[in-house]
Amino acid sequence: MILGVGTDIIEVARIQSSYERFGERFLNRILHPNEISYCLSYKAPAPFLAARFAAKEAISKAFGTGIGSELGWHDMEVGRKASGEPFVILHEGGQKLLSARGARAVLISLTHTQTYASAVAILDGV
Repeated sequence: MILGVGTDIIEVARIQSSYERFGERFLNRILHPNEISYCLSYKAPAPFLAARFAAKEAISKAFGTGIGSELGWHDMEVGRKASGEPFVILHEGGQKLLSARGARAVLISLTHTQTYASAVAILDGV
């Protein structure tokens, strides 16, 4: 059963600009170390950074909270299976919300070009 749906789209240039201006401080604020390592492994990391930003926004919308006191940037992480499929890892606040909503998982789909990154998240119920 679908308990929530969230979507987000962002201009890659906006994330590129924040990364150029604030560097690691920006990355450490919104991403987990594994996400940073993955994104920076690419010659042009901005589309990958933007996709993870969009993913976290979409996840927060699926929960119905937005990003704030209930669900922070580090309460969710985007991992990748060997096949390349993205998946959501929830930490602290994310785990609490998942339980409170009676959900079992958050499903995610990401896409990006050099210009835009987008994500859709589904809060999957029992």
